[in-house]
Amino acid sequence: MNTFALPAALAEIVDDFQALTEAERLQLLLEFSRELPELPERLRDHPELMEQVVECQTPLFLTIETEHLDGDAPERVRLFFKAPPEAPTTRGFAGVLHEGLDGLSAAEILAVPDDMPELLGLTRAITPLRMRGMTAMLGRIKRKVAASSAGPSAARQSRTRQS
Repeated sequence: MNTFALPAALAEIVDDFQALTEAERLQLLLEFSRELPELPERLRDHPELMEQVVECQTPLFLTIETEHLDGDAPERVRLFFKAPPEAPTTRGFAGVLHEGLDGLSAAEILAVPDDMPELLGLTRAITPLRMRGMTAMLGRIKRKVAASSAGPSAARQSRTRQS
C-alpha cells in the first residue's frame, strides 16, 4: 500500500506493519503497547483534563497540548494517552499514534487519512469493534486538534465582530 500521504514517522510504522505476517503484526502492536509513555504528573491526577474515547472497548482517555515554538515554526501538537496495561490492543494503537503523530503540526495531523488504521493490516486479526475504536481514536485526536487550532482564530474573529 502507498503511504506517501502519511507523515514520515507514521509512514515508517505502517511500512513496518505491512512487511510482517498477521501474527507478527500482532506482536508489533504488543510492542507498541509496552512503549506507550506514562502520563506526565500534571495529567496523572487530573482525569478531568482528558477525554474518553467511548467507541473503544477498553477505557481509553486522551488529550492534546499545543507547544508554541519560537519564530515562524508551526505549533507542535503533543499527544497524551491513558489506557490500562491489560488492554494491549488499545494501548498498542495509542502507542502507534503517539509515535507516529506526537510533535507534528496541526496541519500534518489533520492531513492523516481517516482510514489510516486499516493500513496497519490488522483487519483480519482484530475484531471490527476494535478497529472501529482505533478509527475513533484517530478521529478524536483530529477533532481536538482542529478545535485547538481554530480556537485562537475563532476568538480573534469574535473580538473583531465586537469592535
